[in-house]
Amino acid sequence: MAANALILTIAILLALGFWLLGELKFLIPYRHILLHHYGGILLLGFAVLFVNLFWALSALERKFLLKDTGRKLSHVDRQALRGQFPLPSRSETEELP
Repeated sequence: MAANALILTIAILLALGFWLLGELKFLIPYRHILLHHYGGILLLGFAVLFVNLFWALSALERKFLLKDTGRKLSHVDRQALRGQFPLPSRSETEELP
């Protein structure tokens, strides 16, 4: 789930960055001045945007993609308790020395 949110976050920020590169062409002559004076602030703003976007996408995934997880897991647990499918015994799951 975190991997999906990370990939979406990176994709959205790349798209935003490419769009901004096209829109802010008039600032090209001033890029050294802007990066020298405001580079730290720009980096901090980018980091805050990244964290907020990652959190929002993660929350959306949790809300919509994990909606029925509890119900599905309780269904599997009930089947295991009834013995409808065999669970591995302890001797099969223990590692050999």
